Amino acid sequence: MFDFDMLGLKPSLSKALKENGFTEPTPIQNQAIPLALEGHDIMGLAQTGTGKTLAFGLPLLEHLLGLHGKPEPKTARALILAPTRELVNQIAESLRVFTQKTPIKVATVVGGQSIGRQISTLAKGIDILVATPGRLIDLMDRKAIRLDTVQHLVLDEADQMLDLGFIHALRKIAPQLGTPRQTMLFSATMPKQMEELSQAYLNNPKKVQVSPPGKAADKITQSVRFMSKPEKGDALRKILSQDPEALVLVFGRTKHGCEKLMKSLVADGFNAASIHGNKSQGQRDRAIKAFRDGAVKILVATDVAARGIDIPGVSYVINYELPDTPDNYVHRIGRTARAGREGEAIALVSAEEVDLLKDIEKLMKISIPVAYGERPAPVKVEKPSRGGGRRRSSGGGGGGGGGGGGHRNRSAKPANADGKPRRPRRNRRRKPAA
Repeated sequence: MFDFDMLGLKPSLSKALKENGFTEPTPIQNQAIPLALEGHDIMGLAQTGTGKTLAFGLPLLEHLLGLHGKPEPKTARALILAPTRELVNQIAESLRVFTQKTPIKVATVVGGQSIGRQISTLAKGIDILVATPGRLIDLMDRKAIRLDTVQHLVLDEADQMLDLGFIHALRKIAPQLGTPRQTMLFSATMPKQMEELSQAYLNNPKKVQVSPPGKAADKITQSVRFMSKPEKGDALRKILSQDPEALVLVFGRTKHGCEKLMKSLVADGFNAASIHGNKSQGQRDRAIKAFRDGAVKILVATDVAARGIDIPGVSYVINYELPDTPDNYVHRIGRTARAGREGEAIALVSAEEVDLLKDIEKLMKISIPVAYGERPAPVKVEKPSRGGGRRRSSGGGGGGGGGGGGHRNRSAKPANADGKPRRPRRNRRRKPAA
């Protein structure tokens, strides 16, 4: 274990660390920073809230402060890719704490914001560019940025980027990057595809790991409450009422469901806001700021929108609905018990979600304590057919073309009064007049 004074960092970095209360490194920082300072590629495995941003940020800033001159127009010296707008903004804010009294420029490019303004910013040249892959490719296509000068690449929350389908974007971005370069990849989990990604983009990486994939932070108290779907609303309100001043993050599965839940909580007098993909970037930023400042006590969120939320004061994470992917449960509950604090994660589980809970417990290699109810038998949820809607029986056997009491076959041709099917009117051309 080292302390930050032992690293021999530039005076501006050492001063910023002290001024912001950073004295002892976290485990991931303890392992990664010395190796990264030596220039090694890094493969880092650590849960959210363990200090990953500083683990790659300090070595990155130390190297960049050793360079002379300004970056060329429309170029960047370092590129950090993250899966969501919120995480991009969070990383940039964390780095700017250390660049305030240095010549280092940090810029962000994400969707949902003015691309014209981003083009103008990039035209001057940037030291550190933090970006979502999709918007970065848009800017590359417009010739607003070239990446051949990039000497450092960081992939943060790489597993989430793969989950969101960014692998094709990464394959398009990587060949444009400068060589040789240092690449650092950080992930909370290690799916098979992640190993393939590391082999493609990292050169003899040093692997650092502070907790096995699927393990939650030690200070998170977890519990499960079994109930029917209709009972969840009252159960949630009861939990929220017991500690009205606490910051509570509530997770739903869909954008529409989260918005509906938030509005119902507000209607019942709770101080709530929501973030999800249907919200503009400005709306999401304002909601997160209000939550961080304590002006809003309850934030209802989807998995993607909540990625990158780093708010140490979150006391509870409530899984109103379990995620479809077990890894996302670990990410969700990692929003509490941050920066050494304690936190509580509560899951409201219906019979339809018992199989999802089983997968989560298998991943985490634990049995989550039951605080309420008894584990019901799993209920298989029938997935909708591609034709739209679940299959229904066609009803009793009516004769003729209609099929009796069953649902209407939308592909069937409507009938005339005499029972014969009409000819389709589409693409019929009127004969020209003689």
